[in-house]
Amino acid sequence: MPSARSVAAVAPRPCSRRSTVRAVVQRVSSASVTVEGQIVAAIGPGLLVLAGVAGGDGPADVEYIASKVAGLRIFRDADDRMNLSVSDVGGEILVVSQFTLLGDVRRGRRPAFDAAAPPDSARALYESLLERLRATGVPVHSGRFQADMQVSLVNDGPVTILLDSRRLF
Repeated sequence: MPSARSVAAVAPRPCSRRSTVRAVVQRVSSASVTVEGQIVAAIGPGLLVLAGVAGGDGPADVEYIASKVAGLRIFRDADDRMNLSVSDVGGEILVVSQFTLLGDVRRGRRPAFDAAAPPDSARALYESLLERLRATGVPVHSGRFQADMQVSLVNDGPVTILLDSRRLF
């Protein structure tokens, strides 16, 4: 049996430093985004998508996330099984930019956001994600990029799915 000292000396493998678009997808009964006291977007039943863009991300990352979000079969069918997509149920999508999804807390307690894309490139990919989702025909609404937002939601289920364009989880 290894000693406590030899076990402690084995460092965990570092996580991949490759870039990745990350998304937290929540099935909701309703959701809204408020900026400076004004509701800027609201949806009824559908999906709330919190999206974070990493440095080095590109069109393939956006395509993967958009395809997954639009195709997720997480709504109940007539047999009460998760088998329908947001389009199948006539739902809406609310997308909110959230660079904090790229926060790294492996060392210390204060998150490091080094992996997050700079605002200009993040905005372009965020807008590309919105365009790609709108192309599916599902109504898509969005928060305000780089704004201090208050997000309200009623999680249905609850159902929450994590997506990563590099398929890390």
